Amino acid sequence: MASQLDPPNTPFAPSGSQTSLDTSPLGRNPTDTSGVSLTVNYLPHKFSNTLLSPGPRKRKGKNVNPNIPKRGGGVEAFRSGEARMPGEGDDDYDGVSGDFFGAQRGHRKLRWNKFKWCLFAANSVLTIYSIIGLIMCLLAWFNIWTHADVIRVGNRTELVISTLAASLAIFVSTIGWAGILLNNRTFLAIYTFLLWIVFIFLLIPGYLTYKRRTFNLEGKINAEWSRELGTTGRLRIQNQLGCCGYFSPFVEATVSQTCYARSVLPGCKAPYLKYERSILSTWYTTIFALVPVHIAIIIAGLLCSNHVTYRFGKGMMPKAYRLSLNSMAVIMDNYAKQVSSVCQP
Repeated sequence: MASQLDPPNTPFAPSGSQTSLDTSPLGRNPTDTSGVSLTVNYLPHKFSNTLLSPGPRKRKGKNVNPNIPKRGGGVEAFRSGEARMPGEGDDDYDGVSGDFFGAQRGHRKLRWNKFKWCLFAANSVLTIYSIIGLIMCLLAWFNIWTHADVIRVGNRTELVISTLAASLAIFVSTIGWAGILLNNRTFLAIYTFLLWIVFIFLLIPGYLTYKRRTFNLEGKINAEWSRELGTTGRLRIQNQLGCCGYFSPFVEATVSQTCYARSVLPGCKAPYLKYERSILSTWYTTIFALVPVHIAIIIAGLLCSNHVTYRFGKGMMPKAYRLSLNSMAVIMDNYAKQVSSVCQP
């Protein structure tokens, strides 16, 4: 009986032009692929050892049986043939179960990869210049700077937007620190998106100050003094710059103890115009100098936010590859056809 059998063929390589899906011993239509997992297109040896071998899986290390294969994930996941699906508690697991800086209680301290260090450096730069910017704005609001009241009167819009930009940058950097220290990719995705919003708020005061400084600053100051400042605004600028009136005490002046008809103080146009040219030039130069730095931070966030650990994806089997009843039926059809083609008398 044994001599009448043909030599066994290579597994999963049916002979002839007829494939293993031509007939279905289970009575189902083999061409109907609706609801069938894509796993049926792969040979069983393509699966990781985690799926093929029963029993617990742990990384190799001290006090671990060397015969037990390790679970996937970590730096080794990038090697050829390695498993890609780590489990909870595995090395480089993407979660918040550990302490800050990646350390877990009772385990060795984990190391940061180069992507995480890049994000750390980029977010440090963002935090530093956003805090410095907010401090500068607050010093202007609290009238600490010399002639800061002139900025509060004549450049109030630019000062408000700059304060909002610095505050938003500090908030975004806080989200970045949460994502970096906790290895949370969701936080880092929000962080990367909000960096664009900060970039817009950074450009607005730079554009406004550049346009005001470059295009007819003298005409804008003339219109501002006569139409927008009012008596209170003129008085505050007169007190700060030590002047009286616009051209002289007889032209659009606000009367005070130092500014009256026979005052010897000069007009405010020349000192106000000189101060505006200086402060506006410094303002937009500083902002535009931060633009390439901020773009570099955005690029770092885009390239590195999904790689704070070496874990691939979310550590879950994609839905299209999960086994179902229809998928098992197709797999059983394949095995039945192979067995019948090999073991037929």
